[in-house]
Amino acid sequence: MSTTKRIGGAQRPVWWIGRLSVLVAVVMVLSSVLGSHLTSAKQLHSATNKGGVIKIGVLTTLAGPFAVPGQDGYRGVQIAFKQVGYKVAGKTIKLIEEGTDASVGLARDKVRKLVEQDGVDFVIGPLSGDEGLYAVKPYAKLHPNVTFINGTSAAEDTTLRSPSKNFFRFTTDGVQWMAGLGNYAYQTKHYHRMALVAEDYSFPYSQVAGFMTEFCRNGGHMVQKNWVPIGTHDYSSVVTKIPSNVDAIYVALGGSDAVNFLKAYDQFGGKAPIVGGSITVDQTVLGTKGALQKRLIGVPSAGPTADNNPSPAWQAFVRYYKTIPGHLPLPGLFVTGYYYEARAAILALQKVHGDLSGGQKKFQNALAHLRFSGPTGAVYLDHNRNAVADMYLTEVVKQGNSLYNKLIKVTHNVNQTLGVPEAQFLKRGPLSRNNPSCP
Repeated sequence: MSTTKRIGGAQRPVWWIGRLSVLVAVVMVLSSVLGSHLTSAKQLHSATNKGGVIKIGVLTTLAGPFAVPGQDGYRGVQIAFKQVGYKVAGKTIKLIEEGTDASVGLARDKVRKLVEQDGVDFVIGPLSGDEGLYAVKPYAKLHPNVTFINGTSAAEDTTLRSPSKNFFRFTTDGVQWMAGLGNYAYQTKHYHRMALVAEDYSFPYSQVAGFMTEFCRNGGHMVQKNWVPIGTHDYSSVVTKIPSNVDAIYVALGGSDAVNFLKAYDQFGGKAPIVGGSITVDQTVLGTKGALQKRLIGVPSAGPTADNNPSPAWQAFVRYYKTIPGHLPLPGLFVTGYYYEARAAILALQKVHGDLSGGQKKFQNALAHLRFSGPTGAVYLDHNRNAVADMYLTEVVKQGNSLYNKLIKVTHNVNQTLGVPEAQFLKRGPLSRNNPSCP
C-alpha cells in the first residue's frame, strides 16, 4: 500500500516519507554501532586496567635525521621497565611504540593513534622540540584525563609559556642544557666574535638562547646566524659564507644534520673552532668513524650528561646500557632522557599503587611532587612541571678509536630561566631566530 497525499485535487505519492524512514533507520543503526564501539572501547580500556595491564604509548623519531637518536631514546624506556621486570604495582606494563620523522603533522597523527585507537593509559614522548611544542602539548590540553610525560623534546616554551597541566618534563630543556657554556667559551676559550649554524625550529632557538644568555652578558658578539631546515644535506653554501674573522662557530645541529655539516666543513677547509650544542656532540654523532673525528676533538659543549661522569650511579647506568642490543659506545642524552621520563612514570605509578582512575589526577599529582635521583643526579619539577637538575660542561676528547665528552664542570640545580627571575625572563618574549641577539 503506497502512502499518498492529496495536493491541489490530485493524489501524489509522498516518496520522501518512505526515504526519511529509511534514513532514520540507518542513523539509528549507525548510532547503535558507534555507541557500542565507543562503549566497548571504554569498557576495554577499563577492563585492561582492571585486568592488571597498563598500556603506555612511547613516541620516538624512527625516520629522518633523528632516527638514530630515536632508537636510543626507546632503549631508555626499555631499560627503565626492564629493571622492574615490566611490572609496576602488581600490574603488567605493555609498551606500544610509534615512530615519527620529527615533523609536527606526523607527531600529531601518532599521538592521536596511541590515545584514540590503541587506548594507551598515558604517553611518553616525543623526542624533538616542535613535536612537543606544536603537536603533543596542544593535544594534551584537549585531553586532560590522559597524562603526557616528555621524551627529550626540549623547546623551552613547551612548559615555560602556557603549560598544559597534564604534561610533565623530567629531562629539562634546551636553555638549561647550555648552562656554563657561554661563560666558558668567552672567559676560558676567549671566543669573543662568533657565528652560528643551527636548525630552524624551536629546540635550536632554545639552545642558542641558553648559550647567548651567558655569552652576550660577558660581552660576546654573535656576528652571523645561519638557520637551516631539518634534514639539510648540502651545507656548502652555509660553510662558504661564514665570516673568516670569527673566533669560533656555534653549531646546534643533531643526528645526520651534524654529520653532513661536519663533512662540508672539512671539505671546504673550515678553520674556526667549533662550540657544540648538546645534541651536536651526543654519542649519536660522536659514534661516527673516520676523518670527521678530528673536527670534533676539543669541541666544548654542555648538557644533561657527561660521558666520564665519575658518579657510581652513572657508571652503573653505563654498564647496564651496554647490555642492551644495538647500543652506542656510551649512553647519550636521548637514552638517558627517556630513561628519566620512564623512571618517573614508574615511581609515580608505585606511589598511587597503579591507580589511574579519576581522570588520572592522583597519578598526575604524584608526578608533580616527585623528587628522585638517577644516573645524572637528582631531579624535581618546578611549578610549570619542568625539571630542575644538574648540567654538565664538557669537552670532546679521544680515547683509543672512540670519542667521548670529558667532564669539566657541574652546574647544580639549573632552573628554566638560568637563575634570572621568571617574570624578567618572560619579558624577553618567545624565543625565535632573532630573539635573543647580542647588542
